[in-house]
Amino acid sequence: MIHIPFPEPDFTVREENGKTYIFDRIRKRMVLLSPEEWVRQNFIAYLTLALRYPAALISIEKALQLGSLNKRYDIIVYKDDRPWMMVECKEAAVEITPATLEQILRYNMALPVEYLVLTNGKRTYCIRRSPADWAFLDRLPAYG
Repeated sequence: MIHIPFPEPDFTVREENGKTYIFDRIRKRMVLLSPEEWVRQNFIAYLTLALRYPAALISIEKALQLGSLNKRYDIIVYKDDRPWMMVECKEAAVEITPATLEQILRYNMALPVEYLVLTNGKRTYCIRRSPADWAFLDRLPAYG
């Protein structure tokens, strides 16, 4: 498990028609604030503010074809014009379980990446894929 010291980002949050919205710096628009979205926005802030991952190379919630099913990944980080890291976010109340790992492994079959990350904001795991095996890491990789 990796300890993530989340930065103190300056989130723009707005109430509208009884719903709460948060400004997504990557998508450049207000999005409905759910418990999972709160984890996603904090993790993106960690990647971009603390680890200095380039925001322009991060993609959020895009379609992914998994056999005959249409799914959506949470976060993809690109490097050298290729998907490099996939992040699966769960709300804080949802534990990271083998089923969560199976989910991101299925997504990885459709969109292969070198790093897989699972987070619920309290617990974060990073797995590195190599041609021979998989290894859990004790920290997220540096982008550069």
